[in-house]
Amino acid sequence: MSMMLRKITDKSFTGLAGFSVVLIIMALAVVLGPMIWIGATAVVFKGTVEFRELQYDLHQRGDRGRLKSETSEVEKVRKKIYAQIDQFKRGIDTESLVAESRKKYREYKIFLKSQNLPDEQCDKLEDNAKEIRNTLADVYDSTDKDTIIKTLDELFAAYPAKQFEHTPVAEMLAAAHDYQTVARTIDLSNREKYAESLAEVQERLTKLLGPRPGEDKPALIMEQYGATRWDVAQKQLKMILWIEDWEETEPGKPMTKKLTPRSNQFAGTTLESFFKNLETDLPNLLKPQREFYWQYFIDDSTEGYYYGGVGPEIIGTLLFTVMGMLFAVPIGIISASYLVEYAGDNIIVRTIRICVNTLAGVPSIVFGLFGLVFFVKVLMPALGYESKPCILTGSMTLAILILPVIIRASEEAIRSVPLTYKEASLALGAGKFRTLVKVTLPAALPGILTGIILSLSRAAGETAPLLFAGAIAVGPIPESILEPSRVLSYGSYDIAVGDRYASMVPHKQFGMVVTLIMLVLCLNIVAFVIRSRVSRNLRGQ
Repeated sequence: MSMMLRKITDKSFTGLAGFSVVLIIMALAVVLGPMIWIGATAVVFKGTVEFRELQYDLHQRGDRGRLKSETSEVEKVRKKIYAQIDQFKRGIDTESLVAESRKKYREYKIFLKSQNLPDEQCDKLEDNAKEIRNTLADVYDSTDKDTIIKTLDELFAAYPAKQFEHTPVAEMLAAAHDYQTVARTIDLSNREKYAESLAEVQERLTKLLGPRPGEDKPALIMEQYGATRWDVAQKQLKMILWIEDWEETEPGKPMTKKLTPRSNQFAGTTLESFFKNLETDLPNLLKPQREFYWQYFIDDSTEGYYYGGVGPEIIGTLLFTVMGMLFAVPIGIISASYLVEYAGDNIIVRTIRICVNTLAGVPSIVFGLFGLVFFVKVLMPALGYESKPCILTGSMTLAILILPVIIRASEEAIRSVPLTYKEASLALGAGKFRTLVKVTLPAALPGILTGIILSLSRAAGETAPLLFAGAIAVGPIPESILEPSRVLSYGSYDIAVGDRYASMVPHKQFGMVVTLIMLVLCLNIVAFVIRSRVSRNLRGQ
């Protein structure tokens, strides 16, 4: 081969290698870029006043005085929103209005008895209140708009509100005024349709702003607060403003999504302007501001991963990974040393190597099933412990999974040690075992550490083995290695398979994945630093 052709070939291969590296970097950027971008929003995002209330209530974080001021401001704006809904509700929930008028009438009777009025005056006032109650009951039961408006006008003229000022009857008349206002704008025969649509609006509004002041506190934390993040608030607002329907445009073709303004359901009513007001006032209703939630890496999560962080998942991942390595590394190095230095080369040893190589390619789910059957169902009861998945059984399952990689890497590292090292040690009078421990293994340590690093990355990111042998989706922080634990890999899997959770908290799902990538990266960096120091020590630097 001529010198020119050799140079062209060398440069071609060098360029091809460089191009391959660029392709790998681009592929990683395409895959990891969006994932990291979304995952980062678990820590850096626009938080609402609901988020700051949550943080203070659960962890006593933040300035209480400033939070009270913010809460007071948003409650003033929210009162207008709630008042508009309440006013409209009075026009369609006639059963409640009838029950309320009867209740106010009974309260008024008690009120009259406490005033020590003459019997004749007391009876007259009670009769007036009774007439108002009966008239309102007839009005609420009617669907004739003209009759309702005329009857109420006559009632208000006959019994001015000032006559019953500061009494339960005044509240009864105020409710009737609201009913008349709404009745002028709605089709009274469609009260049920209005009520159904309004109930959906109120449900979405609760998810946006949280429970109304004065309502009973829900049991679940995820229902005690509104939208804690601005992006979640935008989604909830969209669900309030728009009705999503799926229509078949052409036979045999996929259905298409159609969005219809929800305000169309309340066109011409007093609630029509509610949706525009809600959209305009949303920043004042939630007070969004930029948050740096670094406690995401130490906080526990609430039910369904809806709030909180991934602290227990990080701890669980580290426990499973470190314990798995503690089991696998010594066994792997000892096995590799025996196969290279003592076993020789016969059919049994070759068979063992074939089995080791085969195990390295077995799907991880098989190791998980093996861990469930052997470690959980057989070994734990044999040792006198409860037969259940736990950190100990999960770690041993991970150890079996990564053992073939450590054995093969350690074998190659031990074989790569120059024969002259061993010969020099033996010539100085050291035995075979002492030569292995003092000369061969230290010289092979960088290569062994490379295998450990590869195994560490795989162990930290595995889901299938832990799915059966030690991990749980929801549970307390373990108090011992005989308890199961949450892990990052299984947590992200659990969110992904639950469509409802995945759609509600995509930042949490991707945040777990990015946290796992960062954790594996940190573990690898530590392992690389250790390996580089060992290599420098071996070179005498």
